[in-house]
Amino acid sequence: MDAKTQNLAVVTDEGLATFTPEELRAMRDEFQRFLLEYQFGLREVETKIGILRDEFQLMHDYNPIEHVSSRVKTADSLIDKLVRRGVDPTFDSIREHITDIAGMRVTTSFVKDAYRLFDLLTQQDDIAVRIVKDYIAEPKPNGYKSLHVIVEVPVFLSTGRVDVAVEVQFRTIAMDFWASLEHKIYYKYDGAVPEGLLSELKDAADSAAALDARMERLHGELHGARRGGLMAV
Repeated sequence: MDAKTQNLAVVTDEGLATFTPEELRAMRDEFQRFLLEYQFGLREVETKIGILRDEFQLMHDYNPIEHVSSRVKTADSLIDKLVRRGVDPTFDSIREHITDIAGMRVTTSFVKDAYRLFDLLTQQDDIAVRIVKDYIAEPKPNGYKSLHVIVEVPVFLSTGRVDVAVEVQFRTIAMDFWASLEHKIYYKYDGAVPEGLLSELKDAADSAAALDARMERLHGELHGARRGGLMAV
């Protein structure tokens, strides 16, 4: 029998299920279309952040954004999360329970810029806020700091409107550096990080927060001096 027409048997919770190649291709195509919605939703938010960045640069001669990164979860990563969370593998259930399929990280110079950009994004008419987790105001016990928001943005497809959830994280350069290092350490130790190293990570988070506060104060003094006029120069 031609491999292209041979049925495939798959073990499921209900027993052995058999799928034709056409059925498997249809399932693959449907899953790809599902993830495509999140790619388009992410693109919408990327455009909004880009407009804010360019407008600040032009009108205020100041760019509050250091850099932006974004991603849509791979199919394998999404499936792993469904299994860990015990989420039903239906598109409606995934939309409801998995809110970080599309994610963006906006890195700013200062804490005030993180909150300013959060306000400017979430106050837009076509943005709906689902969840806000302010780990800057209330850091996690390990010292992690970042401002998380799950927004819904409309995406208009040929089949109609779809509201897509996108997770946006706002954090400073210092917060981002700490989080990147912490992630690498947890990966190296497979989650079982020695207690002494955890304590040092917490101290490093406190140092990063102190650096953020100091640099923001210096930045404010510099711009305050400039606003005071050129006569002082």
